[in-house]
Amino acid sequence: MKFKLHRRKFFHLAVGTAVLPTLSRIAAAQLYPTRTVHIVSGYPPGIAPDITARLVAQSLSERLGEQVVVENRLGASSNIAAEVVVRAAPDGYTLLGVTVTNTVNATLYPKLSFDFIRDIEPVVGYFRSPNVIVVNPLFPAKTLGEFVDYAKAHPGKINYASNGPGSMPQITCELFKAMTGIELFHVPYRGSYMPDLLGGQVQVAFNSPVTTMGSIQSGQLRALAVTSTKRLDALPDVPTVAEFVPGYEAYVWHGIGAPKGTPMEIISKLNKEINAVIADPKIIKRFAELGGVPLGGSPAEFRKLIADETDKWGKVIRAAGIKAE
Repeated sequence: MKFKLHRRKFFHLAVGTAVLPTLSRIAAAQLYPTRTVHIVSGYPPGIAPDITARLVAQSLSERLGEQVVVENRLGASSNIAAEVVVRAAPDGYTLLGVTVTNTVNATLYPKLSFDFIRDIEPVVGYFRSPNVIVVNPLFPAKTLGEFVDYAKAHPGKINYASNGPGSMPQITCELFKAMTGIELFHVPYRGSYMPDLLGGQVQVAFNSPVTTMGSIQSGQLRALAVTSTKRLDALPDVPTVAEFVPGYEAYVWHGIGAPKGTPMEIISKLNKEINAVIADPKIIKRFAELGGVPLGGSPAEFRKLIADETDKWGKVIRAAGIKAE
């Protein structure tokens, strides 16, 4: 009997010991955060991924009761920022400003030291924006249909600009080329291509609304279409590409990720609070000014988006033979 009693005590002690890590994780999640949270961005200040990250960080600070700051870690097409977070402690205090570029890089850079899908826990996507197909106003095509006809009549004679191999202006254009059967000549730029686009040295670009809207409104550029499935509120008279090319769809999007192994209680808390942030009418209005809308949803939905986009853009990159510089 004494042996059984000791064994029973041992059993309860063992069970209690096994439960302790779970209880401590739950307690940590309930207290989280107790210090500054860092969102690591692979982009310089002043462009859309940095702007949206700072908007979210500011409101998230207010909701969490601790400071949330954006830390810019530039280089290697945002791969340096991703690696910083992959190597960070999985405690919710170092997060990644995720963008569609991370899904592109998975194929564009085959020798990365990490696997983005495996090593980053999706938290939530919070912003989505299409590109706008713009041409110099002296270009003869006034509609997307006319543009395709002109390109077919002059194969390889139209120059399109991008920020370099694997950039969204390139891969969205390459998808368009594949779906329409046209041939365009790629002109990559290390800096801004806007001066040459405005000057007519290049004729077309698949550009961000935030950097294009002013030139469209002033008549310096002509908008032919947007790459979303619905028209933009800011450009209601500009059709979607899908109205001419059924099935075409391309977006730039931003979100938050965390290191693999971050407790799901923390992931869930961040997801809930960021969804609340982007439901704020002030944030919705600011996103609209950047040419986008809130994304939102669950971590599982963000995981699916990342997987789908990795597959989609991987196929485009391989078919077009795009190589990183």
